[in-house]
Amino acid sequence: MTKVAIIGAGSMAREHVRAFREISGVEVSGVHSRTRTKAEEFATEFGIRHVCDDIFELKEKSEADIVVVAVPELAANAIAKEAFSQDWAVLLEKPAGYDLGDAEDILSAARGREKPVMVGFNRRFYSSLRTVLADVDERDESRFVHIQDQQNYEEARFHGHPEKVVEKFMYANSIHVIDMILCLCRGEVVEVKNIMPWKGESTEVVLSHVMFDSGDAALYEGIWKGPGPWACSVSTSSRRWVMQPLEQATYQNANERVQNQMKPDIADVDFKAGFLRQAEAVVAQVRGQKSQAVSLEESLRTMRLINKIFDV
Repeated sequence: MTKVAIIGAGSMAREHVRAFREISGVEVSGVHSRTRTKAEEFATEFGIRHVCDDIFELKEKSEADIVVVAVPELAANAIAKEAFSQDWAVLLEKPAGYDLGDAEDILSAARGREKPVMVGFNRRFYSSLRTVLADVDERDESRFVHIQDQQNYEEARFHGHPEKVVEKFMYANSIHVIDMILCLCRGEVVEVKNIMPWKGESTEVVLSHVMFDSGDAALYEGIWKGPGPWACSVSTSSRRWVMQPLEQATYQNANERVQNQMKPDIADVDFKAGFLRQAEAVVAQVRGQKSQAVSLEESLRTMRLINKIFDV
């Protein structure tokens, strides 16, 4: 039996629990939250045996092999370091740090651990993205990725995000789509050319061209004052894929006008998209099996790319 503990009792923690509970041979055995009443209600909802007052007690009573840290961005650093002090694998909800400096500090604290530290990049586990990757990996063709992002300071503040997080909202929210660049493009980044650079609060559009040593390229387009859907397209000489919304994938072959839509994995319908397949990958990693779970080191590649695009 693989046992999982949860730190946090909010909406993201709930989605993680729903996913892990679906996996054979997995038990969610403990929960800890800064608000005891909320943790008790959470435990009652999901039938979790142990409600704990601190992380040491959580490890001791839950006997967990994996702990999921699903807490607000500004609390993530301190809670992650406490979690690292115990002998279990750790899954950090993204972003692992509210900005690059914070993320580098978390990575430094994690070095030397025997058990893995992973980060919840659930969009890497979307059936749409996995379908696109499986297809383009079959052909040795250069890839051009176009990412369309939309962010808004006023909306972020309206939803109650702390000002410190709002100021660096590209790390908290644009990370969802910028990570897709590194997922889809091969090799290492060799150049980031900021065509329409970030200008803080006055920014309307950010436009950045990213080149890889493989020859693949990406264009990041961020709309900061105005409507716009999240979208991703992948163009090769023989086929163009479009994910809009990101959970759906449609392709068009060269010299054809037909749009062919792929059916999503049922796991992306019954659960928050990507969460079940991500949970399976985390469990596989802990069990010593082949896994595509995202390491903390890999997550820092995305944080560093965000830093190059926005220069913050």
